Amino acid sequence: MEKQIILEGIDPLEFYGINNFKINLIKTYFPKIKITARGNSLYLQGEEKELQFFEKKLNYLLDHYYQFNILTEDIIGQILLSEYDGGGGPSGEDTDILAYSISGKPVRARTPNQRVLVDKIRDNDLVFAIGPAGTGKTYTAIALAVRALKNREIKRIILSRPAVEAGERLGFLPGDLKEKIDPYLQPLYDALLDMIPAKKVEEFMKEGTIQIAPLAFMRGRTLSNAFVILDEAQNTTINQLKMFLTRMGLNTKFVVTGDITQIDLPDRNQSGLLQALRILRNIEGIHVVMFDKKDIVRHRLVRDIVEAYDNWAWEKVNREKGAAGPGDEKTGNGESEPKDIPG
Repeated sequence: MEKQIILEGIDPLEFYGINNFKINLIKTYFPKIKITARGNSLYLQGEEKELQFFEKKLNYLLDHYYQFNILTEDIIGQILLSEYDGGGGPSGEDTDILAYSISGKPVRARTPNQRVLVDKIRDNDLVFAIGPAGTGKTYTAIALAVRALKNREIKRIILSRPAVEAGERLGFLPGDLKEKIDPYLQPLYDALLDMIPAKKVEEFMKEGTIQIAPLAFMRGRTLSNAFVILDEAQNTTINQLKMFLTRMGLNTKFVVTGDITQIDLPDRNQSGLLQALRILRNIEGIHVVMFDKKDIVRHRLVRDIVEAYDNWAWEKVNREKGAAGPGDEKTGNGESEPKDIPG
């Protein structure tokens, strides 16, 4: 029999290996089958039973790659020689692992408040993650979304941002609509591409499994069986955030991230995030996780920069209103209330 198998969602170079080392290794396990690799297609010749067995093992190899973003010679041997059923990872079972990077390295919650965020997303359908830049709020949420998708707990990942900081006015930018909005959504692409190979992300986006869109595109939708993340929510208006939150359907997790010290709206009191934190704080099933500068996992200078701006802001408040200093409120346990909440 002859059969053609198209390799989808994986770079042929990754599957074949440098100088075809991996595909030649695979061939040694199937001496009764003639395997020819051309582009992203495999052409097979052999007996029907042998071809069925090969396709089963090939699916295990691809499943492993899609799950863990790595396919080494050792893994190929383990899968092809064993009764592998598609489970297990490069380093065995580890409940602390949220996802795997494209190099196969595990992605874990790195700070106490990131771990709080993981726990609260598991236990609540709507979680607000509030804190300064570089604390891993969005990255942790996207890692959880990727894990949920790969574990088939959801059918879609939906990522959104306000398209621009103050009103989503895109007309002055050159290009078509996609070219206008892509710069504002690029940080979400970057996080996804850390954990899912680019070809697989492209495939997921074409079929609608992953959707990245500006906030205005959420209107009128019902989002079910999905993990939905709204980033930079401090720059939504009250009506925009209300519209977004009321999109929630069945079997859906909503995560809203933002930094209430970086509101770019003309009137900061019109921030939908500030109002939502005040209005929704007592509803069961909704939780707020507060991050602070101790959670910053970027370059060391980012933490120092955030602290310097905090001190400057408090000195300004002290001069104008005689307010207390930044050390007067306990933070860092994931449960604190932000001072900026109205009322």
